Amino acid sequence: MKPIYDSWDLNYKSIFGAVKQGETCRFSIRLPKDVVPDFPPVLVLFRTGFKERFLHMNPDEEQNEDDCIVYSTEYKARYSDVHYYYFSYTAGGIRHYIKKINCHEGNLDHGDLFQLTVHAADYKTPDFLKGGVMYQIFPDRFCKSGKVHEDIPYGRVLREDWGGTPYYKPDENGHVWNNDYFGGDFAGIQSKLPYLKDLGVTCIYLNPIFESHENHRYNTANYMKADPLLGTNEEFAELCAEAKKYGMTVILDGVFSHTGADSIYFNKFNRYDTPGAYNSKESPYYKWYSFFDYPNGYEAWWGIDTLPNVWENNPNYTEYICGEQGVLNYWLSLGAAGYRLDVADELPDQFLDNLRKSVKGFDDDKIVIGEVWEDASNKEAYGVKRRYLLGDQLDSVMNYPFREAIIGYVKGGDPKWLENSVMTIMENYPKQTIEVLMNFVSTHDIERAINRLGGENCDDKSKDWMAERYLTDEEYTKGKNLLKAAMALQFFLPGVPSIYYGDEAGLQGYKDPFNRRCYPWGSEDKELIEYVSQLSRVRKSLSVMKDGLIYFVYSDENVIGFARTGETDAVVFVNRSGNAAEIGNISKVLSRFTNIKPVCGELSDDTLKVEPFGYTIVSAKFIG
Repeated sequence: MKPIYDSWDLNYKSIFGAVKQGETCRFSIRLPKDVVPDFPPVLVLFRTGFKERFLHMNPDEEQNEDDCIVYSTEYKARYSDVHYYYFSYTAGGIRHYIKKINCHEGNLDHGDLFQLTVHAADYKTPDFLKGGVMYQIFPDRFCKSGKVHEDIPYGRVLREDWGGTPYYKPDENGHVWNNDYFGGDFAGIQSKLPYLKDLGVTCIYLNPIFESHENHRYNTANYMKADPLLGTNEEFAELCAEAKKYGMTVILDGVFSHTGADSIYFNKFNRYDTPGAYNSKESPYYKWYSFFDYPNGYEAWWGIDTLPNVWENNPNYTEYICGEQGVLNYWLSLGAAGYRLDVADELPDQFLDNLRKSVKGFDDDKIVIGEVWEDASNKEAYGVKRRYLLGDQLDSVMNYPFREAIIGYVKGGDPKWLENSVMTIMENYPKQTIEVLMNFVSTHDIERAINRLGGENCDDKSKDWMAERYLTDEEYTKGKNLLKAAMALQFFLPGVPSIYYGDEAGLQGYKDPFNRRCYPWGSEDKELIEYVSQLSRVRKSLSVMKDGLIYFVYSDENVIGFARTGETDAVVFVNRSGNAAEIGNISKVLSRFTNIKPVCGELSDDTLKVEPFGYTIVSAKFIG
């Protein structure tokens, strides 16, 4: 017997996933014929903070089957918001509820609420990123040009041992200064554009570049000035212009929830000639910050006194960042393609609204990506239900749910968990967002995937343990092989693959700062680089990877298969094991497809072969 309700099945919900404001969606449930409701069942919808809405459901004779009666109703989405819903009916005087189990199927009398995301009708996301490949660079550690830079701020340790272990030990007061610099710069990045082009990169995402006095540069000292060790503002503009010649764009990291204490705005250490908020209440920046015991008592990001929080909705601060002559427009005018927003969940809605208006007012094709670690469609932060993906804030988010699902799967996790994790995001996010999702397996905030996959668990380990901990040859081989399988998923699931610099070269590193080691120029894993380049080439050859939908078609102990469907269709099979896999009767496995042909990998005698830790892709025509 079919389920009572299945939100992934178009026979139950006529539009899969999110809908746009003003769009009509049809909902249907199937009740056994021996269930006779006392009165018509109802669909119950509500938004957080608003009353429930009851929609009566009527028998749908066209869908009735021998063992069930189908009840249907239609809902025209009125409001851009996240809606929750369930179904209810009364039989024999007893009320029953149909709620969610197993992510998408309805069950009687217990379970969770279903989610319906309704986004603005005019919500669209930039085209330039769709179908592309992103490459994340930690600027100090990617490539050093050797160019001499002027006006380097005092207090920095300029290291000559490229590839050495980053400083991590605290001083006698327990403070880690993060003041060692290896000298990566704009000119170094520019010199490697041909390499990135060969890798298939279409978009470079740079961790912060603004003047800052720690090597991670998340403690901004001057939003309007590039850090002198990286180069000048003009050199950044030159990098953007040169990248464009190679078919690449450049996205910046925007850190707008806090500044550095050592900054032109706060000036706690008197580095700057003009008074900052810490020096004088008459400073133009004083009202940006929240002092409770001036000057030493102030709100700071996670209590770290070198990172004083700003009041983002202070009109002066908002104008400084989002105004016509503000920070956002300035760097966009130099060639930036948009921003990734650090700790987006700590930026208030009003500020995000203003930020988006500023970026889109400059150019509607500029992008805004948020750092959100959870499902961004229903995220609550500091007691507020966020509205990131409804059409007036973010274009995209960092896709941590996919990352956890991918890593968990290739390490031996239940394939159903991977499927449910992926499809839940597909169901909850607008399709426009999905097309530009930032899919990664490593970032500057987490240990590198090769370590997570091949090495020991580092969650309970000290930084001393991590500092000089390298994978053994056996661990490296294991990590590399599993990384290949992980990257195949990363490249072919919906969204945009984001390569963390050095992952493609076998660069190792546990947690911060060891995940931020220097790119290993001259000792790269060239076989792994070629594998990643191949992934890019295959992805680019399949137009369906740009905007195609997904559904899972196959899984066994070692292989998972999913279809990407659109104007053209392709089916991807990924093998997470060290043994070659064969799937016989492939025409039966893909019975909903016709004209099955290999794109990469081997298909013969109706048997599909998948190499160890590899992938096979077939083109096929979806027939429903």
